[in-house]
Amino acid sequence: EEEKQRCPSLRQIPKFFTRTSEGSLQQRCRREARQRLLARRTEELAVEEDLHKMHSLLRSSVWGKGSEQGGEGDGVIDYEGFCRVRDQLPEKFWQYFLPQTFMKFNRDQNGCIAIATFFRYVVRKVNNKQTRIQLSYYDTEGFGYLRENNMENLIFDLVQSPHLEDQFEKLLPGAKENFYPFYVFTAVRKFFFFLDPFGTKKIRIRDLLVSPHLKELYVGMGMDGLVGDAEASKDNWFSVQSALRVYMQYLELDQDRNGLLSPDELQQYGSGMLTRVFVQRVFEECQTYSNEMDYKTFLGFVLAMESVRSPSPPKQAIHYFWKLFDIHHAGYIDSSVINYFFRAVAKELEDRDAGDKVSPEDVNDEIFDIVQPAQPTRITLEDLNACNMAGTVLSMLIDAHAFLRYDNREKTLQDDDDEDGDF
Repeated sequence: EEEKQRCPSLRQIPKFFTRTSEGSLQQRCRREARQRLLARRTEELAVEEDLHKMHSLLRSSVWGKGSEQGGEGDGVIDYEGFCRVRDQLPEKFWQYFLPQTFMKFNRDQNGCIAIATFFRYVVRKVNNKQTRIQLSYYDTEGFGYLRENNMENLIFDLVQSPHLEDQFEKLLPGAKENFYPFYVFTAVRKFFFFLDPFGTKKIRIRDLLVSPHLKELYVGMGMDGLVGDAEASKDNWFSVQSALRVYMQYLELDQDRNGLLSPDELQQYGSGMLTRVFVQRVFEECQTYSNEMDYKTFLGFVLAMESVRSPSPPKQAIHYFWKLFDIHHAGYIDSSVINYFFRAVAKELEDRDAGDKVSPEDVNDEIFDIVQPAQPTRITLEDLNACNMAGTVLSMLIDAHAFLRYDNREKTLQDDDDEDGDF
């Protein structure tokens, strides 16, 4: 009755949801049930020894060698042999030996499938289930997604892997523990940049499993045996070398050593020729603290800037820049917006006495020719996503150095041709 007096609408609309407290008996029972379910699912997983046994049985039941599908050395197997192998394996393997599974694979003239192809399929399925269970342990709410703190806990636990600890010790002798949090922030930010572009602050486990970034994480951490050389590691965002590179960039930009970046400091990023208009828009749209940027926000900025280097960047990077360009929040940009951003590029070039004077109107026409929007007087986000040169368009409106490179592209190609001719 007190609730109805406090909220009169309850007299017409009955209460249909009650938020349970974190420490309630219901929540504790739910959490315990999930933990037991995950433990049972873990026990049902095939381990390496089981997979070796399955592989041996498959090879011992080979139907014949020498067919095209048996060229990988394991031969092929017909459906009868397929069923015999299933009957000799534990029950947890039967889900992989269904008739419809056999029919998924290409068959030769004798109705046989390649053993190597089937075995790789089973290993991939087992690995996916194992990863799904591992990720689910960090889903504290049990709703099928991970929040930022869940992802940070996951990465922090993975950091303890022996190979990664060796990398930390090699690059940061005696100081690896101090860098752990920054490595975790760096790794987590990429997942949220690409899998949560709209800022819901959570990532579905299903999206995480099919994401190429999870594979990249395992490679960067050296957890799947695919550890490359030092040069290749630099290109992997999740490697210690790459994380350290980004962190050192941040420290070098932070001239006043207050742990945050001001607009003037951020403007020195990369070539040091970012326009003031663009940088100001970054600070207007991104989360800042007293108009200064912290490390997590900087990581999103770096991911966007590094992605836009390619002529056709991922949609998440285009969306990041779209928020900055759509200054009127109208859902499109027109000639006035393009001129607004390019005038800042022209001023940057003039201040540095770099390049020939360029007409904003000519640049505006060229951008519309490149994008080919559905409506001739305005460009939408969909137009940019459909354009194969969105990265070029975005770069030339925010970075004077990128515009110079684009404006001199024909001369650069000519110089390359001359060098090839001399060689």
